[in-house]
Order: sequence, then structure tokens, then C-alpha cells
Amino acid sequence: MNDQSVEQVEQLAEREPTFGIRARYSASTITVYQAYRPQIGTAAARTGRFPSSWSRERMTWIKPSFLWMMYRCGWGTKEGQETVLAVEITREGFAWALRHACLSHHVPELHGDAAAWKRELRRSPARVQWDPERDLHLRPLPHRSLQLGLAGEATARYADEWVVGISDVTPLARRVHAYVRAGELDRARSLLPEERPYEADDEALRHLRR
Repeated sequence: MNDQSVEQVEQLAEREPTFGIRARYSASTITVYQAYRPQIGTAAARTGRFPSSWSRERMTWIKPSFLWMMYRCGWGTKEGQETVLAVEITREGFAWALRHACLSHHVPELHGDAAAWKRELRRSPARVQWDPERDLHLRPLPHRSLQLGLAGEATARYADEWVVGISDVTPLARRVHAYVRAGELDRARSLLPEERPYEADDEALRHLRR
């Protein structure tokens, strides 16, 4: 990655689609991030599967943006989020989740009245939030980052069918954070996972853009 000032990066960010997805991905997989306490995160990275102590009853949120994950877990310093995982899942599974997702908040233009939205929310095994993307200082950027919540059938499919591999990227988070603290932003930026605009089926996203 070439050397760019924070101002240049933010100017580029202003031209990003407001509700586009950026991610690290291949022809068959997409990488999402989660953070857990070490007892879960370390076991998951070691075996490539979530351990039995990982709850299938709670909604689990996956995030394609590395820096948004850093914002959420405080670079792996928040209690219960000390182990940061990069979870590689199938693009087919990700697309299924988008198709079966509902926005986590009511948008009259999309849902009509609030009662209709609540009915859709109850029957959807996934939900979407669009939160401000973050820069290296974890400040909000003008465009939004996708957060995808999985529950019920989606959680089971995620754990049992979609996961291709799980890696512990906590050391990477710490290295990037150390460079940011030292003011060496170009070095920090050079370590970031390469995230590109993700070409999701427009039909899968139409009901999720607000």
C-alpha cells in the first residue's frame, strides 16, 4: 500500500458508497472478524471450529471490517474480547445471511409501519446494522460498515457449514495499535488486511439499505 496521509485516506473514504461492503475475500470465501475471551477464541483458532462453550443461543455478530472490529474490541483490550479472530466463511453462506436478514431498526420507506418491521425481524434469522466505518484512530468515517447478526438457523449454519478457517489475529491487532500509538501511521496502514469493495448481489442488499 502506498504512503498516504490520514487526510488523503479520509478524502478517499468520502467517495465510498454509503452502504457498500468492503472486505477481504477470494473467489469462494469472505473474511469476517469477531472477538472473544481467550477460552473461546484460542480454542476456536486452534481447532478451526467454535468450542462447545461457544453459545449457539445468543446472537453472534460478524464484521467484514478489521478496523470496525478494532473499534468494537478496543484493539483486543476490552474485557471478554481479548482474542480477535479472523473467520473465513463461504461466500454462499454470507449471501444466504444477507438474503435472510432484516435491518435491526425500522425504516418506514422499506418496511411500512413498525408492526410490519417487527414481524419481519422476528422471522429473520439474521439482522444488519450499518455503523460508521473507522480510521486508524478509530474515528468515524462518512461511509458505513456492515455488521451482520446471526441467530437461530443462521448461527447453526455459520458454525457447522460456512466456516472454512479461523485464525487468531490478536498479534496483528497489537502491532497495528502499537504503530498507531507511536504515530507511525504508514507502517500501521501497511499491516492492515486488504479490504476491497465486495460485489454482493444487489437483490440481496436492496432490502438492507436505508
